[in-house]
Amino acid sequence: MPESQNTEWKSKWKDEYLEWICGYANAQGGKIYIGCDDEGNVVGVSNARKLMEDIPNKIRDAMGIIVGVNLFGENEKEYIEIDVPAYPIGISCKGVYYYRSGSTRQILSGPALEAFLMRKRGATWDNLPLPAFSMKDVDDEILSHFREMAFRKGRVDKSVLTEQKDVLMEKLHLMNGPYLTNAAMLLFCKDPEKWQLGAYVKIGYFETDSDLLYQDEIHGSILEQIDKIVELVYLKYMRAKITYEGMQRIERYFVPEEALREALLNALCHKRYQSGVPIQISVYEDKLYIANCGCLPENWTVENLMSKHASIPYNPNIAHVFYLAGFIESWGRGIEKICSTCEKDGVSKPEYRVTPGDVMIKFTAPASRVVRVTDKVTDKVTDKVTDKVTDKSQEILAVLEEEPEYTLVQLAKRLNVSRKTIAVRMKKLKDAGLIERIGSDRKGYWKLLK
Repeated sequence: MPESQNTEWKSKWKDEYLEWICGYANAQGGKIYIGCDDEGNVVGVSNARKLMEDIPNKIRDAMGIIVGVNLFGENEKEYIEIDVPAYPIGISCKGVYYYRSGSTRQILSGPALEAFLMRKRGATWDNLPLPAFSMKDVDDEILSHFREMAFRKGRVDKSVLTEQKDVLMEKLHLMNGPYLTNAAMLLFCKDPEKWQLGAYVKIGYFETDSDLLYQDEIHGSILEQIDKIVELVYLKYMRAKITYEGMQRIERYFVPEEALREALLNALCHKRYQSGVPIQISVYEDKLYIANCGCLPENWTVENLMSKHASIPYNPNIAHVFYLAGFIESWGRGIEKICSTCEKDGVSKPEYRVTPGDVMIKFTAPASRVVRVTDKVTDKVTDKVTDKVTDKSQEILAVLEEEPEYTLVQLAKRLNVSRKTIAVRMKKLKDAGLIERIGSDRKGYWKLLK
């Protein structure tokens, strides 16, 4: 039987195996057999009786724990079983913390160690108090937007949403004692990177793995990042396969929008923000990767992830606010929705790769959806508007002349088209120098230039 997450075979004892025992104690436990070859066949040890005394003492002195040390025999050969239980607290070996992952031993340090120790204490990073972040740093515009979204979704009583800022923060579980938490900072601050580096998303378009053609960064509150990311990916980074059904033009991307949105929400909810590493989206002609410095729940594998499972977010307070805003469900159905959406749209399910440092999802385009790129795109100019203003664009200009404060959502509703369609047309009008946005996305207005 080969070695696994819970089993190690060793032909003889070495003191370095104390580190493996520490790793088992910090993970889900396991067994080490001394006197067996790599296939588990008994080869025996000559000093079994002495080891039965030495091993427990060395474990106790190095780690302060007691494990089961048992002597067995087979074909007149003796071997030792070291049975290590999973410990509910963090265990160090001579001051160093080890963790068993797959069949490897990982050394925990920095943010990974901090996250591990918090998890053992039942605490989460997003619920830690952040004394430097005060109520005056909570952005009223973002909070107002959340109130609107939560009211429309109906998952929280209206009376709660009308409470004063400090009371609402308390009822959203974004206070720890007298202090706002890390979650409050990421959700309701215009510039969370002032307090936490890496709280943004990088997007890059690659011709090959080594050839980055252009890139963008999405900053700001993580509540507002999701729409910006989806819009940017579809308008600038992915190309749709164009077909026609009669007179109707059909645009189909190799990653369905609902699947992309769910994958991004998963990344935002499960990211280890204390790592300081941004979420990274890599787009190619025929594939898209989302790499997130996060981790699966303890003792989970990719198989657990892809099967039906409970919702265990790495950042439960962030996930709770996302749920109230209507971004996610609370039943751990995100992966299921991604896969079913892809299947319904005729593209293959995504692949997941999990390492001790990150989780990566890969979407692959079927041959029928690949759009070959012949023109290089720079990071300064991605679309050239050379056509004259169409009737549909004139329609937008006419509406803006009447209602210059309209948002993209209001324009889409007024003209009975999708938000994505409006965004494309507005971009062409801006690039043509016909309109300009004055002020913020919500409180500003559109100025007609020509």
